[in-house]
Amino acid sequence: MITTHQYILCFFLCFNTLFSRAATSNITQGEFIRDGETLISDKLNFQMGFFTPNNNNNSSYSRYVGIWYYNIPQPQFVWVANRDKPIHGRGGAITITSNGNLVIFDDKNTLLWSTNVSFSMENSQAVLHDDGNLILSSKGDNGKKVVLWTSFDNPTDTFLPGMRVPVSGVQVKKNKKNYAFTSWKSSTDPSLGNYSMGVDPEKLPQIVVWEGGKRKWRSGYWDGRIFTGVNMTGSFLYGFTLNVDTQGGKYFVYSPLNSGDKVRFQIGFDGYEREFKWSENEKKWNQMQIGPFNECEVYNKCGSFAACDISTSPMCSCIKGFEPKHRDEWSNLNWSSGCKRITPLKDEISNSYGREVNVGEDGFLELRGMKLPDFARLVNVNNPNGMEDCRRNCLRNSSCIAYANVIGIGCMVWDEELVDVQHYEIGGNTLHILLANSDLGNGGKKKILILSSVLLGSICLGIFVLLLWRFKRKLKDLPTVSSASCRKDSDADIPFYDVRMSRDLSTELSGSADLGLVGNELSRPELPLFYFSYISKATNNFSEENKLGQGGFGPVYKGELPSGEQIAVKRLSKRSGQGLEEFKNEMMLIAKLQHRNLVRLIGCSIQGEEKLLVYEYMPNKSLDCFLFDPMKQIQLDWTRRLEIIEGIARGLLYLHRDSRLRIIHRDLKAGNILLDQNMNPKISDFGLARIFGGNQNEANTTRVVGTYGYMSPEYAMEGLFSVKSDVYSFGVLLLEIVSGRRNTSFRNSNDSSLIEYAWHLWSEQRAMELIDPCIRDSSPKLQALRCIHIGMLCVQDSAAHRPNMSTVMLMLESESTALTMPRQPLITSMRISQEREFHMDALDDSNDLTVTMVVGR
Repeated sequence: MITTHQYILCFFLCFNTLFSRAATSNITQGEFIRDGETLISDKLNFQMGFFTPNNNNNSSYSRYVGIWYYNIPQPQFVWVANRDKPIHGRGGAITITSNGNLVIFDDKNTLLWSTNVSFSMENSQAVLHDDGNLILSSKGDNGKKVVLWTSFDNPTDTFLPGMRVPVSGVQVKKNKKNYAFTSWKSSTDPSLGNYSMGVDPEKLPQIVVWEGGKRKWRSGYWDGRIFTGVNMTGSFLYGFTLNVDTQGGKYFVYSPLNSGDKVRFQIGFDGYEREFKWSENEKKWNQMQIGPFNECEVYNKCGSFAACDISTSPMCSCIKGFEPKHRDEWSNLNWSSGCKRITPLKDEISNSYGREVNVGEDGFLELRGMKLPDFARLVNVNNPNGMEDCRRNCLRNSSCIAYANVIGIGCMVWDEELVDVQHYEIGGNTLHILLANSDLGNGGKKKILILSSVLLGSICLGIFVLLLWRFKRKLKDLPTVSSASCRKDSDADIPFYDVRMSRDLSTELSGSADLGLVGNELSRPELPLFYFSYISKATNNFSEENKLGQGGFGPVYKGELPSGEQIAVKRLSKRSGQGLEEFKNEMMLIAKLQHRNLVRLIGCSIQGEEKLLVYEYMPNKSLDCFLFDPMKQIQLDWTRRLEIIEGIARGLLYLHRDSRLRIIHRDLKAGNILLDQNMNPKISDFGLARIFGGNQNEANTTRVVGTYGYMSPEYAMEGLFSVKSDVYSFGVLLLEIVSGRRNTSFRNSNDSSLIEYAWHLWSEQRAMELIDPCIRDSSPKLQALRCIHIGMLCVQDSAAHRPNMSTVMLMLESESTALTMPRQPLITSMRISQEREFHMDALDDSNDLTVTMVVGR
């Protein structure tokens, strides 16, 4: 233990040193930094010295030792040493004592702050590094550098790039609540404030802000790419990674996209987490408030079992199956008490009765676009992305009340009250909540049906008795009516589908109508024909809750067959621009196709004007839902995007070459690429597809259909289509997948399309700038450039210059395959000026240009 006498002796020895200290980045034992002198990092990024928070130069103000950015107006202090023990006056000094500790004295020789290294080391020095980290180190017995203490391991209120925020390991064990950062008390007082920020040490990794010991805000769970409860759309928010140290401890670290950017995260004295980025052009810090971003982000704003939605009024509402605990409080807009379950679950009722009670099986309510509740527990399932395994796991656990299966996290379950739930307009995850059978809508409907049947039967019986009494004589003359003719179709009487009717329908459609096929007539498939009543029941009477999206064909609904198989049902709209011809075309065509990258058609249904197509259900909807959503696109890393590109290519190659029919899709786009639970791509929507004969390579049409931006020039202008038309669409889609931008999003820019923008970057050897910023740094450069090269070959104006899909597949799978140089797509440079003229010409020539809407399934 060093004595006060030794401190004073060292202090005066250094004060009596007669030399002028030059600006440097380090301080060694025996040296002093006095008020007015500073340390400056080698590349002039950071500066350390004495400061007054309000920049007042009056000597009577409190002085602190801190680190701030060098040569930036209005210094922003990223670290403070003596935050609870200010120096009064300008007599303070910094030095390294004989035991190796970095210390701060005031003018009365009082020790105000120390690094408190417990073991004595000689020849210590403190160095201010260019990342803002102050490191105290010494040489060990073997001559190697030994780090004794760092400012990054002892932060104040600011998180800097390169700083480690512990998630698990030794540091977290020492501090159970893991309050890594603590706010200032006020804007001019660096002492410990009321708010702390760090990683939640209790459950899955997420950033939490505490007010005292209570949670004020949380970021949502880390899914390997983003924090799921934060709108991580800012270009400088990307860069967080979860790493593992040599001892197995986990920690978050942040690296900006551009290493030269000045970025900092701060927990403010007001309890808000903010992100700042320095703009050299504007000479100011640009600010983004991360959380709480609005009232709904205040922790558990609406109480348990309630969801907050900032777009509704009132913003709080109980989740379906729950009701306010105290209605009088809710009527006064006080939601803190939350909600309670309306109907007990089956196990709860059975336990209360001491025996099994027949009240119907409990089920799960699906809520989409949600910030998942706090305090989730991760469980191991057989399939990391297995929704059904996760569901079964929750059902087997009597304490489980909700589950979610999230890509990048896995199967999450909740055993406690659901708190801090929020609904998003865009983004979020899907939450499945266990409800009693009656609260799911099934029991209530059955009760209403039973009561209605009893009442209707009583009325009918009364009328019948009255008529029998009054018209007894006439009743004898009435003809006998078969009971079968009056009987309603019931679930028990009607078979699920009729194969014989399916054959008849196939014969009728293929024989009586022109499917617009080119070449040989399509053979007649036997496609299961579902009864409309079954499909209606499977989709809950086509309820809005089950609606997946809307397309040019009509709405698409999610459903579940009695076997438990989930389906997606296309319902032909009477107002649809695509009518019976497209319906028949898709039904007869896709029934012949079987490939892992094509969506599977399960069956169809026709009853009067009702026409339905029944597909396998794709839980991740369509590619555009991920690719063009700022919240979700980061889930598509480079490896995933390349797999999707190759999967689409394989599906097209099958259509063009390997299937029994040679098929041109004619409407290939992101909205028509569906993703299964493992994110495998499947081509869908064959309503506009055409079949070619064995030796036929090209055809002409007077009816131009498809989606603007994906149509090849020869098809859009002249009505000529071939397999090269699909290649062009594939090239556009490839560039969209790589860049994360729509082809048509450039209409108000200098470039008329993504193709023209890509060409400009390609020709200027800046093609890497086309890569989506959220994956640019993690993308293999040669592989990414090769993909862009292939895309540019596919979107050449002349069909003759484009490769076919077998060549494209070879180029994607074999890096040894040489690539030719693409020709400049001249047609794209004329589209802005000619777009309106082309549209009018198309109308004058009676050509139908169909612009289909994006359909999510």
